[in-house]
Amino acid sequence: MPMAFVLIDAHAGRVREIINGLKKIKGVVEAYGVTGPHDIVVKIQLERFENIAETVSQKIHKLEGIKNTLTMFTFERIP
Repeated sequence: MPMAFVLIDAHAGRVREIINGLKKIKGVVEAYGVTGPHDIVVKIQLERFENIAETVSQKIHKLEGIKNTLTMFTFERIP
């Protein structure tokens, strides 16, 4: 099943609110607040890569408090 990781930059103090919103979006299987250059890492799995792209652009981007996202589609899992 197609999968992507999305790195999210959040406005100050909005991480918990964004993660709560992410939990309600179909295809979001994991979401973590993280340290480093980004604030949140999200794992998305859906039936098609196109569905993931639509979810990021039409649902995730509409959540309040998000400054920027970076989407990384996966192609191969190395055990």
